[in-house]
Amino acid sequence: MMLFSTLRFWALGWIEDHFINTKCTFKYYGFEWVQILPPHFMYAIHTVMILASVGVLFGFFYRISAILLFLTFTYCQLIDLTYYLNHYYFVAIACLFMIFVPANRAFSLDIRWLKIKPVSHVSVWVINIFKLQIAIVYIFAGLAKINYEWLINALPLKIWLPAADALPFIGWLMKYKITPYVFSWAGMFYDTFIIFFLLNSKTRPFAYFTVIVFHAMTGLLFQIGVFPLVMIGATLLFFSDNFHEKLLNVLGWQEMSVHTNSPLNNNLLKYSLIAFFTFQLLFPWRYLLYTGNMFWTEQGYRFGWRVMLMEKAGTATFYVKDSKTGREGEVSNAEFLNNHQEKQMAMQPDMILQYAHFLKNHFAAKGVFKPSVRAEIFVTLNGKPSKLLIDPNLDLTQIKDSWTDKKWIINR
Repeated sequence: MMLFSTLRFWALGWIEDHFINTKCTFKYYGFEWVQILPPHFMYAIHTVMILASVGVLFGFFYRISAILLFLTFTYCQLIDLTYYLNHYYFVAIACLFMIFVPANRAFSLDIRWLKIKPVSHVSVWVINIFKLQIAIVYIFAGLAKINYEWLINALPLKIWLPAADALPFIGWLMKYKITPYVFSWAGMFYDTFIIFFLLNSKTRPFAYFTVIVFHAMTGLLFQIGVFPLVMIGATLLFFSDNFHEKLLNVLGWQEMSVHTNSPLNNNLLKYSLIAFFTFQLLFPWRYLLYTGNMFWTEQGYRFGWRVMLMEKAGTATFYVKDSKTGREGEVSNAEFLNNHQEKQMAMQPDMILQYAHFLKNHFAAKGVFKPSVRAEIFVTLNGKPSKLLIDPNLDLTQIKDSWTDKKWIINR
């Protein structure tokens, strides 16, 4: 999946769009130090990512490949917050896990060419950490759908689905008023409970068929990139070892292995996994510590496995003022941001704040004396009339981002 995704990313010209033709990038809090490298280095990093994907896929120089895959992919995701997606976050976690599991100890080129000792058995934790992470992704996505807007108002599907009435085979369904409600409730039940059916050997084949249908449908209806492929591929982990061995044998890969077990005797790794999953289970709930509507303020929204829960858009007009002369001018956002960046920034408070500080530094370097920056931000949520997100007279350069409650947001 990583090999396909990276080749697709390159072929679509996104290396240039994301990392070369850009003047401003938005940073994850605490990762402001991550910067774009010169163009030839960015192409080199994606080349390494492709080679590392091949290394992991065939188990060739596996440990080095796994480390390089995690580092290159995670680095690229940390460059610009506007491209955050839940499935990128999941892939980064999966790549991290791959570093520590003995995935090259059977059916690998490391065994055939580098004479790594094969094994026939590993401790169950090796597989279960992936299953648990997938369970977290699905169940939290399901729990996030248990809200009034999604279940009772069928929003945002009530907005999105009618636009898909021209699709072949299923387009006619989108014309019915009940369809968004059926899809909303079905999506909630699917995300919340599919894992339990995948865990049961009797229901697993039907459950996996449902996985394929569900993600194929979402991929057809919405422009969500490789996310359907990621989940269809990842959930194959729930099938038994016999299933995978038979599949590999059909492909002509026979493996001679010794009976060996690799228990989790490394206390550092054991406690690190406990700490990691404790974090994964608690961090999505941090939104409860903030005031206001999470969908409006987006405080605690990211990294919570919330997928396609709202239709939100904003328009942002920024003004820079010279503190000495009092002269104020309107900023052309297109001069600094591409369309995607501007769209994402215009509705997310932490990005609005980052952009204001970027403008301050930019115009200060151009000779503007102690520039102040204010913004008129109008946001619409789930089709409701646009409203102000922040006070348009507030000097954003006087505010610093933090984990604390963003009381400068006008709560709705």
